[in-house]
Amino acid sequence: MACGVCTVILLRRPDHPWPVLIAANRDERLDRAWDPPGPWWPDRPGVVGGRDRTAGGTWAAANQAGVVAAVLNRPGSLGPEAGKRSRGELPLLALEAESAAAAARRIAGLPADEWRPFNLVLADRRGAYFLRGLGAGRPEALPLPAGISMVTAHDPNDLTSPRTRRHLPRFREAAPPEPERGDWAGWEALLADDGYEASVAETLRVPPVGGFGTVSASLIALGAEGAVLWRFAAGPAGAAPFRPVALAPVPA
Repeated sequence: MACGVCTVILLRRPDHPWPVLIAANRDERLDRAWDPPGPWWPDRPGVVGGRDRTAGGTWAAANQAGVVAAVLNRPGSLGPEAGKRSRGELPLLALEAESAAAAARRIAGLPADEWRPFNLVLADRRGAYFLRGLGAGRPEALPLPAGISMVTAHDPNDLTSPRTRRHLPRFREAAPPEPERGDWAGWEALLADDGYEASVAETLRVPPVGGFGTVSASLIALGAEGAVLWRFAAGPAGAAPFRPVALAPVPA
């Protein structure tokens, strides 16, 4: 997995009818083949996610229990490395669990040196977690607090990330989406922002440069009663339409 999901924005609202909302842009080599979210893994019933055709893993997926997992690179770790496992395995391993908390414990128990450095975001209707794998020891799991968390290749809300520094205030100021009405307009516009002041590193929608750029976008809502809504754009936000993803029914 060359890049995974390169930006994740997560709004956590305990006691709200939609306690977790997620927006994500995936930045990748433009010639790296992939498939849109689907049930691509017969040995993992109920798991739906985007599939990287090169390594067979995923950048983001959800399971039948309503757990969502998304993987990102850490700084300086772009691309594969001989002897290391694909980071696209990590969301699939996490989604063997029936809750985000259990998924965080599962990943935190793995040897981090089997993968290049990674960030992993896990969420369900009850909570959300950030995991940091630094290529040695065990990954560290941290609960994400209420409010907006923005994860790039850096830690959550780390203002040394130019992208976070530019866009975190914008997401905090934007009106939250209303999934029950299908209204994600504010967040869609933010995901489509390709402007910058000092560096292209500030952009959320990375323009094609050197065969690399933003290739897809996701908007996900987790309902307090177990509903999972996923809207996926098979191209950059603002250029490709968001369409609903068919998910496995959540068990009663």
